[in-house]
Amino acid sequence: MYSDIPPSTLPSRIGRFSLIAIVLIAMLIAAAGMGMFMYNMGRDMSNMTVSVVQMGKDVHSMATDMQGMGRRMETMAKSMVEGQAGMGADFRIVREGMVMMSGDMRKMGNDMHQLNQSIATMTGQINAMTGNIAQMNIAMGQMNSSMGHMGNDINKFSNPIRMMPFAR
Repeated sequence: MYSDIPPSTLPSRIGRFSLIAIVLIAMLIAAAGMGMFMYNMGRDMSNMTVSVVQMGKDVHSMATDMQGMGRRMETMAKSMVEGQAGMGADFRIVREGMVMMSGDMRKMGNDMHQLNQSIATMTGQINAMTGNIAQMNIAMGQMNSSMGHMGNDINKFSNPIRMMPFAR
């Protein structure tokens, strides 16, 4: 095969073939490197896409959670407003009850004062009645004494001999 090629061109052809082979090998190595680079870059891009998709899902989940939390906070705020309104009404009722109770306590104090005055008046009247009873006892004692004297005098009149000193 190389016999028909003139001898002077054979080394140049081998050199050219070697150069082409080296260039082809370099191109193959470069293509393999580029292929590996592209493969790794594709894999990394795929992983990054999966991460971005997951991040999107997480952001969506977080947004949903935030909306739910917003609804719960709104419900809590409404409940707090209703609770404060209810507590305000309850405190108003308690205040009104305290005002009524204070008035009742004042009236009860006045009633107790009047009762004390009535008891003092009654005590004075009982003391006066005790004095009257004492006077009545004294008068009854005097009356008993007078009745005794009268009985003695009546006995004297019923038995006149006792009245005559010389008849004895």
